[in-house]
Amino acid sequence: MPDLAELNDFIVAAKAETYVGDGERLPSCRSGSHDIGYVSGRWRYLDSYFGGTDFAGQELIWLDDEPVWAMNYFGRIVEPDLIDAKAAGMVIKAALMRLYLDEKRFLGGYEFTHSFGHYVDRSTGGCDHFIGHEVILVNGCKAYELDYRGGLIIP
Repeated sequence: MPDLAELNDFIVAAKAETYVGDGERLPSCRSGSHDIGYVSGRWRYLDSYFGGTDFAGQELIWLDDEPVWAMNYFGRIVEPDLIDAKAAGMVIKAALMRLYLDEKRFLGGYEFTHSFGHYVDRSTGGCDHFIGHEVILVNGCKAYELDYRGGLIIP
């Protein structure tokens, strides 16, 4: 079993370097998937998702080539008259960049105000087992939502 503090630090670094940091795209590992990855020492991370405006994906982490952690997610635009995928992506990236780089975490709840909307994330648990929900509110109305859950993989 991985050290949880080390795992959490790697998760934050990997997330900051990939989606939020516009990391290098990898060849699709499944037909139609969008894949992005990160490697540091004994750790390897892959985020693989499908879709665009509405999307589903999974993040996986390996330690010494053994899968040790996973998270799955599904997100969608709820009110396309209030926000589009490009604007939602800008809000999410700005919010998560602050969370990952300034606060060095990915769980525990977070709020961020952007010119395109107000980002709110709520989660329970730690990196070993968690569940969460993020939204973007535009003029007080939910315009985007994403559900996620994950944790350790124990053989």
